[in-house]
Amino acid sequence: MRLRHIPGSEEMIENSPYVVQNPEERKGHWKELFGNENPIEIEVGMGKGKFIMELAQKNPDVNYIGIERYPTVMLKALQKREQLELSNIYFMCVDAKELGEYFEEGEVSRIFLNFSDPWPKDRHAKRRLTSPQFMAVYDRILKKDGVVEFKTDNRGLFDYSLESIPEAGWIVDSHTFDLHHSDMAEGNVMTEYETKFASEGKPICKLVAYRK
Repeated sequence: MRLRHIPGSEEMIENSPYVVQNPEERKGHWKELFGNENPIEIEVGMGKGKFIMELAQKNPDVNYIGIERYPTVMLKALQKREQLELSNIYFMCVDAKELGEYFEEGEVSRIFLNFSDPWPKDRHAKRRLTSPQFMAVYDRILKKDGVVEFKTDNRGLFDYSLESIPEAGWIVDSHTFDLHHSDMAEGNVMTEYETKFASEGKPICKLVAYRK
């Protein structure tokens, strides 16, 4: 689906105090931005930001960074962010494949991937956020005991991920094909898409992975 461009969205993002500009300059120094040494957790493809902002509200002792490559989508998240008094969350408008340029090795504790683009054609497999190419990026920036949490409504993408993640040298610690009717539902925070799909009775898949 083509996103409708909002005139001036790039300028508003560039001028927002909640969006990190030139994030490569923060590499290895994120604790200085947050003013503490709390763990850093990131969401890749945060959309309108409901999920990560709710996490930030629930967990003030954790620092969060929401990543979204599309300015028009990020602008919607910013409009929500401006209504909240939070000091533990920032956004970045960047491409996920460049994460290694913005975070030092072992600087991130947890990565959330929620309802990522499935890229259904085989020739686009390397663009999937659970492909070996992206798992290699996560491997560089995650702490040794860091984890990746992935949720999707797309069964094809989930089945692919159950194969591709172990092939990349990771272990799928737990997974479910129906999150909301499983033990993994405890403490679950929903995204905008998840809320919509749940209301329609559509099952949500989830997995948690860590490195060997």
